[in-house]
Amino acid sequence: MLQISDITYRIAGRTLLDHASVTIQPGARAGLVGRNGAGKSTLFGLITGILSPEDGTISVPRNWRIGEVAQEAPAGEESLLSVVLAADTERANLLRAAETEKDPHRIAEIHMRLGDIGAHSAEARAGSILSGLGFSPETMRGPCSALSGGWRMRVALAAALFAQPDLLLLDEPTNYLDLEGTLWLQTFLAKYPHSVLIVSHDRDLLDTAVDTIVHLNEGKLTLYRGGYTSFDRQRREQQALQLKMRDKQMAQRDHMMAFVERFKAKASKAKQAQSRLKALEKMEPIAELVNEHVYPFTIPDPKKPAAPPIVAMDNVTAGYQPGVSVLRGIDLTIGTDDRIGLLGQNGNGKSTLAKLISGRLQPQSGDLRLAKLKVGYFAQHQLDELNPAGSAFDHVRKLMPDVPEASVRARTGALGFPGNKMNTPTGELSGGEKARLLLGIAAFPGVNLLILDEPTNHLDIDSRQALVQALTDFAGAVIIISHDRHLLDATVDRLLLVANGTVSRFEGDMEDYRRRILEERGSDGGGDKSAGGAGSKESAQERRREAAARREQAAPLRQKIKKVEALLASLHKEIQRLDAVLADPATYAAGGNTVTLRSRERADAQKKLAAAEEEWLTLSDELEAAMAG
Repeated sequence: MLQISDITYRIAGRTLLDHASVTIQPGARAGLVGRNGAGKSTLFGLITGILSPEDGTISVPRNWRIGEVAQEAPAGEESLLSVVLAADTERANLLRAAETEKDPHRIAEIHMRLGDIGAHSAEARAGSILSGLGFSPETMRGPCSALSGGWRMRVALAAALFAQPDLLLLDEPTNYLDLEGTLWLQTFLAKYPHSVLIVSHDRDLLDTAVDTIVHLNEGKLTLYRGGYTSFDRQRREQQALQLKMRDKQMAQRDHMMAFVERFKAKASKAKQAQSRLKALEKMEPIAELVNEHVYPFTIPDPKKPAAPPIVAMDNVTAGYQPGVSVLRGIDLTIGTDDRIGLLGQNGNGKSTLAKLISGRLQPQSGDLRLAKLKVGYFAQHQLDELNPAGSAFDHVRKLMPDVPEASVRARTGALGFPGNKMNTPTGELSGGEKARLLLGIAAFPGVNLLILDEPTNHLDIDSRQALVQALTDFAGAVIIISHDRHLLDATVDRLLLVANGTVSRFEGDMEDYRRRILEERGSDGGGDKSAGGAGSKESAQERRREAAARREQAAPLRQKIKKVEALLASLHKEIQRLDAVLADPATYAAGGNTVTLRSRERADAQKKLAAAEEEWLTLSDELEAAMAG
């Protein structure tokens, strides 16, 4: 078993682990969860021995092998298959020894051990893992140097899985995978024969592949049985109970203090008062809950509605070079509030279709009709395009060049950058904060269509749920490319499969697609460990129906909010105009009642602005409550 006992670790004066303890039993598949920066990766470093705790101990059985994904992806001329096979060092050493050993008894022992570890079927097993992660047989036998960085990391992941260590440590293993590879990995890990500890923000993975959750919070480790959904429910129940107990204790303390204050001066009651004071001193205070607030995502509704359909394609062919098509024969119609998920392996043309829909790529042939609309486009590679020296405020200021600084700061704060955070250079922001800023910029003008290409890679679970809520609230159309099944289940109504140079409607849900992928990649689907059974399918469909109903019911509130926002913009302009008049010396030179009248007008406009802002806040609260159900 993995035994973590009373460990403490600090970095740069900050305590990440504070006398933390947990025990993970042999064969357990555990998910390690906690907010970004809580110390999850640090704990991995302590387990592997790269780091040393200040206090406490970490112990594993002496014969256990600990394995993790290599930090540097293989990039040499070795074939992918060779790299993966070499990860089983015992097999590699035995094969080398068999070639040089002269002692017949030793040779027999070597071959017996090779048989025990299944060495002769190793190549088939390695090929199966590589296939599951999306490699073709031809690519497996090619050199690693021919692959991009992301695909090389898949090879490193395949090597770690193939080695089958007694304790497998995986830190965000789906970051380099597409949806298809993620679905395969979930099933593989659900059947892994040894212990696994996984850091992941993929809620579906943590519901499908693990049977234990270890929560790292405020330096402590707490173990919960079950997957993430079960953990989330248990934690909320514990928080509710703790809050109730704390309120009860505070009421008891107040009552005891009132007795002491009332009777401490009376001789007949002095003894009882002293007794209550001693009881108060011994009363262990119940800790106040720390509010782990996650800022909501801000996705403004379309400023102007577009005439449906917003996109219509008839027999469209698309590509980047004349005479060479990536996609062909596309027939597609998109409505004003469609929610579409794009399925298909990386390289099959999902991004090409997204560029075509957004107007960034012109068709080679066929009829493409785009309504007059604004399109917001988010893709991971755009994170590198942010100005590292510019702050979130600077990026928003470029989008709002002619408005007062206070309005720019308010908008930047609404994107999730309050206070001094809005002045932090983007080069110093975390990946999740950069993704939040980029999404805010993409959706800034009030778009009719929002296209998201892997929006959750750097977001923690709570932030992903906030994104789900924002997309549910958004009144425009959404197209999502993501390996996060939970995001797709919770937000999309229609699935399109991009494969074999064509685009077709996928008749089924995400569970049907998972089964299809596992059949194609030679897996039996993991038996009863699958989290995507009938109940999951029905709940996902029900969530989508409820979200659609909430959007429809909230429409009148949205209209009221838009009218108030228009009034706010008008009042801001009026106040700016009056400020300019009052700042002009000519106004005072004119004499008469001009200055008095303009001052009264400004005071009146300011009063109306305050009332409008109050109305906007009230309506926004009502809308949030309506969308939360």
